[in-house]
Amino acid sequence: MKEILDHYGSLLSRIDDWFRACLDSSGDRIRCADGCSDCCRGLFDITLLDAAFLRRGFDRLDPEVREQVLVRCRERIAILRLVWPEFDQPFILNMRPDDEWEALMPDDDETPCPLLDRHGRCLVYEHRPMTCRLHGLPLVDVSGEIMHDEWCTLNCIDADPLADPALRGDFDRIFTEEVRLIRTFAGRLLGHPLSEVDTFIPTALVIAFDSINWLSWGNRLAALSLSDPRSK
Repeated sequence: MKEILDHYGSLLSRIDDWFRACLDSSGDRIRCADGCSDCCRGLFDITLLDAAFLRRGFDRLDPEVREQVLVRCRERIAILRLVWPEFDQPFILNMRPDDEWEALMPDDDETPCPLLDRHGRCLVYEHRPMTCRLHGLPLVDVSGEIMHDEWCTLNCIDADPLADPALRGDFDRIFTEEVRLIRTFAGRLLGHPLSEVDTFIPTALVIAFDSINWLSWGNRLAALSLSDPRSK
């Protein structure tokens, strides 16, 4: 697994390079800066590959800091179980129908990410998930294809970032490579090259990666994928 996670880290670095280039070309039109955590609120799904990479950084934190984070994670999971009582190890969202995910992550949820410190900085910044790195700007491929047309309301207030070629990135290739790595990771861990297996950040930090029968879970997820076209 190490080589897959290393390769994924290199791919995430390409996203960081793109974002830095956007900052360099934008002047003061992009307000993203150290300590800004306005977007680090609520829940959003991340891949199991992201979860494993996130744990690389989390496991390197000071034990006291880790425990403080885990307390917040357990509190969050207790709230999630009010909606989904069966939600338990390994906290895979795909076991719940897609159209029921919204109840778990309502749009008005302003709960801070458990990995934020008291200054609003990410404790595992170098290991944060893909979606955290992409947030704040629209995603426009170098070809001109718009892949995501939303951005932080603090950015580009008097300009249209969708029309700015300096903000474009090689997203088609990046996302193709991401899917390949996700499938390779799932194939190694679960025995099935599934293209999407999701969880949350608070649950990712408590997944018992070393003690779960992943092959059994892989069979369940593969069967679910075959029986329900909404599941991936």
